[in-house]
Amino acid sequence: MQKKTDKFLDKIVKKDYNNELEKVLERKYFNENTKSMLLSILYKIETAYKDYEKVKPGVEDKENFIQSIIDSIKNNCEDIKVIRLNSKESKILGNKTFLVEKDKKKIICYPIERKLLYCISKISKKEKIIKDNYYVINKTLSDLINVGNNIDTVEPMRDFNGYSWTTIPREIESIYHNIVYQNIRILVGHQFLNNWIKNSEYIIDYFESFKNRLEEQYGEKQQKKLTELLNKISVLLAVRYNPKLKDELQKEKEEVEAKLEKIKDNQKFVQEITEQKRELTKEIKQMDETLNDKKMLQEEYEKRNKYLPLQEKIFSSRILSNMMADEREEKIKELEKLNTLLNPQKFVDYKQELETKEFYLKLLDMKGLEKEVANSILELQDVFLLCYQTKIKEIDTKLELMKLIYEFRYYCLLPFNEEKSMREIKAMENQMQEVENLLLEKTHQLKLIDIFSKEKEMDYQILRNIFCVRVINLEDLHIKFMKEKDGYYIQLFDENVFEEKIKIENIGELNKKDFLFKMNKKVRIFN
Repeated sequence: MQKKTDKFLDKIVKKDYNNELEKVLERKYFNENTKSMLLSILYKIETAYKDYEKVKPGVEDKENFIQSIIDSIKNNCEDIKVIRLNSKESKILGNKTFLVEKDKKKIICYPIERKLLYCISKISKKEKIIKDNYYVINKTLSDLINVGNNIDTVEPMRDFNGYSWTTIPREIESIYHNIVYQNIRILVGHQFLNNWIKNSEYIIDYFESFKNRLEEQYGEKQQKKLTELLNKISVLLAVRYNPKLKDELQKEKEEVEAKLEKIKDNQKFVQEITEQKRELTKEIKQMDETLNDKKMLQEEYEKRNKYLPLQEKIFSSRILSNMMADEREEKIKELEKLNTLLNPQKFVDYKQELETKEFYLKLLDMKGLEKEVANSILELQDVFLLCYQTKIKEIDTKLELMKLIYEFRYYCLLPFNEEKSMREIKAMENQMQEVENLLLEKTHQLKLIDIFSKEKEMDYQILRNIFCVRVINLEDLHIKFMKEKDGYYIQLFDENVFEEKIKIENIGELNKKDFLFKMNKKVRIFN
């Protein structure tokens, strides 16, 4: 009876979401093809989300996930154009598959649903979610997290169809952005990340909160390693994938190098600062005189308007007065900053700030960029897996343990590149096995899984296979042991469907008595 009630409620929810989206679309000037695609996206997410939540525990609940998509269409999308391949309009895109113009609330996209959903996620993002005082990474790490979240938003529709879970690496906009985002999500939770990304209170320093959260859960040493690697990777990925941001950073690099060159000669630097102070003081005095003299203000008004184009002309002396008051305030701030640089301690801080910027900006000149990115991602996984061991050690219930088994299975099957998953990367093999063994040890301690062999390593070799199968419900997983001419094999089943046949390697001289199961009989894995 409960199942029928749940299905009935599901139908009501689906109907409500479709109705809400249709009401939003009624007020939009999208063509029918675009509206149809948007409704199809919503339907596919609803169909797939139950499996998505099962495979990937700790994600946003379906209601909030879908609502955020509808809200983005409602509030951030005034113009969505879905254009055909090889049409005249497609020239606008060049070699891209979509174009997002946030200032115009406009999306141009080929008729690919996952790309359109990516655009809807992208258009709702703020460019910077990290405070400016974090130097270079305020741009690069913001970009990394935003891109990762956009990819994450597409996943329920991209990899799930209501029947199966399949990941095609080439359909992921950036595999490396995805890996890093999933690392962060698993370590600090989706809710913290969502709050960070959607934060409208710029007063809150979420990056500092992020570091504190990591330190509380995984210790100061791992926190420092993680944040240093994240900062480095964010710059490398910006150089690799974001030409616009790369150009901005290149200009910043030139400015930083010029400033560092200046402060090498301390006496000359002090002279230049003193001269800049003198000029600013003079300019502020001139502005004060103009603001307090109507005739001078009128002359300034006429002088400025003389060279401005029509659309930029100042409409009145009162408006000019307000503009100049703001300009004066900026000059005072600049003067205060120069004064601090003449303070020996503040000068040291200023120099350290420039050197920190230079450290990251030097990555722009990195040779062998692809190799450096891959190596840095691997380094990040080392730290991630150490942190994950901490997570495992802290759990003490079957329910928590089952969630971690699902979560780690999801992580194992993340693509590392277009050919291999995380679990297939040789450089990670030992650490992955350590985590798998720790999880399996917990399953025996909490009696979630029975022991299958008296030999511990053999038991783990058999059971590690649960981390590489793509069945939706691991609780339904069965195993069968067989002896063939060339050795022992196991078969994994999702209920009655054959999943995989795997040879047990390095079995040595084990006796049948070492195996605590019957041959050729299906056995449920989880209790």
